[in-house]
This record gives sequence, C-alpha cells and structure tokens, in this order.
Amino acid sequence: MSSNTLDLPKPLQLPLSEETLTKINAHLSLLTPEQILTWALDHLPGLYQTTAFGLTGLVAIDMLSKITPSPPPLIFLDTLYHFKETYELVDEVRRRYGTRVYVYKPEGCETVQEFEEKHGERFWEKDEDSYDFLVKVEPAQRAYKDLSVQSVITGRRASQGGARSSLQPLEIDSTGLLKLNPLFSWNFELVDWYIKQNAVPRNALLDQGYRSVGDWHSTGKVGEGQDERAGRWAGKEKTECGLHKDYFAMKAQAKGALLFTGMAFGL
Repeated sequence: MSSNTLDLPKPLQLPLSEETLTKINAHLSLLTPEQILTWALDHLPGLYQTTAFGLTGLVAIDMLSKITPSPPPLIFLDTLYHFKETYELVDEVRRRYGTRVYVYKPEGCETVQEFEEKHGERFWEKDEDSYDFLVKVEPAQRAYKDLSVQSVITGRRASQGGARSSLQPLEIDSTGLLKLNPLFSWNFELVDWYIKQNAVPRNALLDQGYRSVGDWHSTGKVGEGQDERAGRWAGKEKTECGLHKDYFAMKAQAKGALLFTGMAFGL
C-alpha cells in the first residue's frame, strides 16, 4: 500500500481532526514499522525522537538510520538517576549513528547533589508524582518548547501492557503533541530478534536479568516468565513515569505539592 494513499499534505497541518486521526491510524495499522517511519518523515511536522535508549527506541533509531541520511534528532531526558550502563549506551549510540542527541535535565540541576539540595534525598519516596514531573515531564516540555517540537517518535508497544495495551500508531496528547508509535504492534521477541539480527547497541544490563531499564531506584531484574516491564516500579500499580499521562493534570498536582513544601520553582 502506498504511503500516499490518504493524500494528506506534507507536512500535516495541525491540529488534526478526530476523523483525520482515525483515518491515519487505519492506514498506519497496515504498515510495517519501517513504512510507518517513512510515512512520518514525509508527514509529521517538527519531528524528533524521544528516547531513554530502551530496546524499542534503539530499533527505531537503527531503522531510521537505514531510511534516511538525516534522521530526526534524539531527545534524552537525563533524570540524573540513570544507571552508568545507560550513560555508556548513550555515548555508544552517538558514535555508531552520529545522530544529534539533545540532553535535558531537571531545571537548574546538573548533578544529583544539586537536585537533592533542592528537593532532598530520595525524593521519589516522598512524592513520586512530583518527582516524575520534575525529572521527566517538565524537562520534556522545556525541550519541546526550545526545539519547536510538534511530533515525537516513541518506543511504546501495545504488548508492554498496562495503559499501553490499546496503543494506536499515532496519538495526540493533551498539549496537542503528536506521538508516533512505529513498533506499536511488535512484541518483545520481535524487538529482541531485530536487535540481534542487526547488531544494534543495547544496554549491558540486559545481560544481567533486566529487560526494561529506567532510573536505578525504580528498576529491578525480571524473573523467568514475568512481563518485560515487571521490573519497573515492582510491587506498585504504576506503569508509566508521567511522560504519557495528562500533562496538565501532572503539572497541577506537582504545583500543588511543591507549593505546599515551598519548592514550586516557577511551575
């Protein structure tokens, strides 16, 4: 099927109507991830890839490197609490693909020490939602504003379960941002197969029993037969870090909590 079947403008004119979004998703649902990415390069305005360098994101990075000599730049949200193996992987991806990586950290903080001077130690234990807002959501919104981002490529898949189980190829969040999920229909086995077949760089922690890697304090090893994201926020009902929740609800919650403790920092 041709990527021009829908006869849409290049790039798309925003905002999209629900009718247009439905038609786009019906079309993209029939395509391979490579075809979805090719379509995105033609149609999505202000396109970047947000990534924490998980396996699915790495597959998309590799696919894009083979589709275009100028893939979308990467946005990496450095929470300051990533594993050292994750930082090593970021450098390896830079060397391998040469794609520009924009790094955004919590506002006004370059180090863990600076963050903890503002918010205290182990802040995620005191107010996890506000922590998510400070280290992920606010830096992401700052990146989108600084870089004039209108569309992002994500590494989410329906097979990851939770809120992702009904994932569509293209979504629009509460701020109007377009989110493309090119591997929405792939399972972990397909992702792992692609990584191995194409010798894609991967996090060294995956050889130590981890399958989904985030901050060191919220990531654990996964047992035999467990879901791939079982090691994230183990023992909690939580399945998302905040990036894919309602931005305005997250902002209001964090503002209220931080005002209460005297740490609003311009929210």
